Amino acid sequence: MPTYDYVCDACEHAFEEFQSITADLLVKCPECGKRKLRRLFGSGAAILFKGSGFYETDYRSKSYEEGAKAETTSAEKKTDKKNAGEKKTDKKNATPAEKPDKKPKTDAE
Repeated sequence: MPTYDYVCDACEHAFEEFQSITADLLVKCPECGKRKLRRLFGSGAAILFKGSGFYETDYRSKSYEEGAKAETTSAEKKTDKKNAGEKKTDKKNATPAEKPDKKPKTDAE
């Protein structure tokens, strides 16, 4: 239920009233008793959720946490395999050491 702001035009008494949306407007001032009360437009009719605890992600189940951990682990393994593949590729693409043009002489020659 929202909180509404009221002000009396006769005595200028201002106050807030906690009442249902479907409730009738108040017309009689609680201070002076005259029927000069009017409801003001205000920000009191909004509902604000602040702080933690209002989101589903704050309270995940154990099975969800385990699944997320497994997914992260498998993604890391794929990354490690990819990095290992790149290392192997580097070895294959490396230029071999140049061989000397002549063979060394042996005693048999």
